[in-house]
Amino acid sequence: MTDTLYSNIGYDAHTIGFGEKPGIAVVDFQIGFTDPNGPFSSALVERAICNTARVLESARKANVPVANCYTAYHSLKDMPYWKIGPVRDDFYYGHECTQMEPRTSDKNYDFIFCKSAPSIFFNTPATTLFTKNGCDTVIVMGCMTSGCIRASVIDSFSNGYKTIVPEDCVGDADERPHNDNLRDIGRRYADIVKSDDVINYLEEYRKLNK
Repeated sequence: MTDTLYSNIGYDAHTIGFGEKPGIAVVDFQIGFTDPNGPFSSALVERAICNTARVLESARKANVPVANCYTAYHSLKDMPYWKIGPVRDDFYYGHECTQMEPRTSDKNYDFIFCKSAPSIFFNTPATTLFTKNGCDTVIVMGCMTSGCIRASVIDSFSNGYKTIVPEDCVGDADERPHNDNLRDIGRRYADIVKSDDVINYLEEYRKLNK
């Protein structure tokens, strides 16, 4: 009933589609979230890591810019008022949890930087990277769907980018917030697609830009 109500109002009335120049935003695939023995581990996150690695392989072959971020702080003085225990207690520079997930990062290719808020765009050089490279499309991947992915999608949308979220490249601790947030951002801000759709787009982009 709720979905019908939203569609009757006009939500999700249009498909955004891929643009002419893509950029990739990989959000918080760091050991603190990706460690299979860690507190944030889930089947959804593991699935997202594996599929993101596939997309990134195609993106790098196509010379697409990749913004790849992690979250870390110097102390409680520069940390926002997080209500998440492990983030507040452990996410400090030098801690193992702030190290990049090796399956989804390439220090020789990616632009890797630290963020201090949920969105990959908030007070970071991400917008400069995408603007300098003429990107009109941002493909958002990473974790967690209900937190930093949602925040990054909203900022991508607010910055005027065509925003694409491959559903199987983002993950959360539980299916319910994962699905609820994807459904909602899909109504408002972004196209929700599959990793294979993104890979096909990147392959076509590479052929056109040899």
